[in-house]
Amino acid sequence: MLHLQRTTGTHPDFQTLVALLDQDLALRDGTEHTFYAAFNSSTSLQHVVVAYEQGFPVGCGAFKEYAPDLVEIKRMFVRASSRRKGVAAKILRELEVWAQELHYAGSVLETGKRQPEAIRLYQQSGYRFVPNYGPYVGVENSVCLQKALDISPAADREAR
Repeated sequence: MLHLQRTTGTHPDFQTLVALLDQDLALRDGTEHTFYAAFNSSTSLQHVVVAYEQGFPVGCGAFKEYAPDLVEIKRMFVRASSRRKGVAAKILRELEVWAQELHYAGSVLETGKRQPEAIRLYQQSGYRFVPNYGPYVGVENSVCLQKALDISPAADREAR
């Protein structure tokens, strides 16, 4: 059974998962990884979700405020052994619920073209492509997506 825990960026399990994420991204992004690393500080994140299977940390995600009514989804990762089980979708959904609880109206995110599984997840979760924002404007490997957060109690029950 999957257990989701809300925490912060200093949580040791989150830091372990982020180290694995960074290893994966370094392989995918090659020399471009240094550029992206500058925007991915994790210890200052105040809204983090860690997923556990039988007490073992298998995935994570986070958000930070991007604008007064908008969060940016960050540091999404699931260990290879736990992929294709819906873990990432559940983490993302928990982040969206949490953001709406804090009265944010939407979320944005950036991912890389070399991460087709992430792009698929976000599209299946209702995210739509938008022009690259902020530091990602003009970055060929980046794609940006956005979603309005409208999580009514009934819709939330259906998603869980």
